[in-house]
Amino acid sequence: MKMRSRTGALTILSLVVALAGVAPAQTFTTVLEFDYALGGFPEPTALLQGSDGEFYGTTFAGGVQHIGTVFKVTSTGTLTSLDGFQGPSNAHPTGGLVLGTDGDFYGTTSGFGFLKPNQQVYFSAGTIFKITPAGIFTTLYTFCNKTSCADGSEPHSALIQTSNGNFYGTTTLGGANTYGTVFEMTPGGKLTTIYSFCAQAGCADGARPFGSLILAANGNFYGTTYQGGANGGGTVFELTPAGVLTTLCNFGGSTGRNPYAGLAQGSDGNFYGTTYGGGAKGSGTVFRVTPQGTLTTLYSFSGVDGANPYAGLVQASDGNFYGATLNGGSRGHGALFEITTLGEYTKLYDFCSEANCADGAAPRGGLVEGSDGNLYGTTQNGGMKVNCPTCGTQGEGTVFSVSLGLAPGLNVFPFAGK
Repeated sequence: MKMRSRTGALTILSLVVALAGVAPAQTFTTVLEFDYALGGFPEPTALLQGSDGEFYGTTFAGGVQHIGTVFKVTSTGTLTSLDGFQGPSNAHPTGGLVLGTDGDFYGTTSGFGFLKPNQQVYFSAGTIFKITPAGIFTTLYTFCNKTSCADGSEPHSALIQTSNGNFYGTTTLGGANTYGTVFEMTPGGKLTTIYSFCAQAGCADGARPFGSLILAANGNFYGTTYQGGANGGGTVFELTPAGVLTTLCNFGGSTGRNPYAGLAQGSDGNFYGTTYGGGAKGSGTVFRVTPQGTLTTLYSFSGVDGANPYAGLVQASDGNFYGATLNGGSRGHGALFEITTLGEYTKLYDFCSEANCADGAAPRGGLVEGSDGNLYGTTQNGGMKVNCPTCGTQGEGTVFSVSLGLAPGLNVFPFAGK
């Protein structure tokens, strides 16, 4: 395990740039540097901690056929590849994993790309799969089974399982109007489309949901769309299990644009999330939405403090939210941050703080609070291992942890999305 800590650059930077708050004492650790043979370029969703205490996730590429893996990793960096996707329909997992009530893991693949570097191109609309802790893989559903892909295509989000035992998720394309769906699937693989986006003139109801859903205390689902809405910059929506959709708020301009990630419901009952672009400074935002739809921009990114958050937020056991930006920071390769419910922002770490980005670069996925109280996450690039035959000189991604002195124990509030 390689121990990483912040360099003096962040301290110097904080004297120059006025950022809200003072970063708490912390230790940043690179837990794992991915090796392409066992997976590379981890997907933009949070890791999942299993009942065994180990962390589970997916990589977009690498593995036997170069089209992704399901992996588990210990907090000390021991990596095990549970499955290397074989294609052609099961390829490129994009949504991370959810632990089912049966003890198995469930996930999605987007299913497009190359079977092997410099070999045949294939196209698929994606799948839903199950994998046991022992690595036994089952394809439960293949999208585009209906005329014009009315059942949806190219899911990019994680699934959620509700008390009825069924799984719910989103697709970015397909559906009756070709702009994405919300679906329900039984554990046996029977899929029902609950809602097709762009059902209203001008896609006023939203279009292309990339993020995962969350199930709120009132029994309804909440999520985001990347595009559409009254201003064209995406929406936050509420959806009943029966498929009745309400647009809670519309993004555009200074309120932020294009949320990729899903929402986190805070302990106060409000919903919190990020937008990739827009805001007062054009580099994305952190926002809060009440269940009634009142939108508040808590923070607008400007670049050196972070830019373009692709991932969502997690509310940790201290009550504050934590997240990552894909770009920005003092070195332009992303940053980790903390933000309170009042919008008090603290940058915690700048990626690429080490030579050749050995500590990682471009964190696309969200964070998760482990049972040891540390925060865990992934970077899409960086690390020192470069074994991908067609990927140039960029590293293949990392798993990292951040110790902030949070109390041990799985005392975290609901997180869904990237």
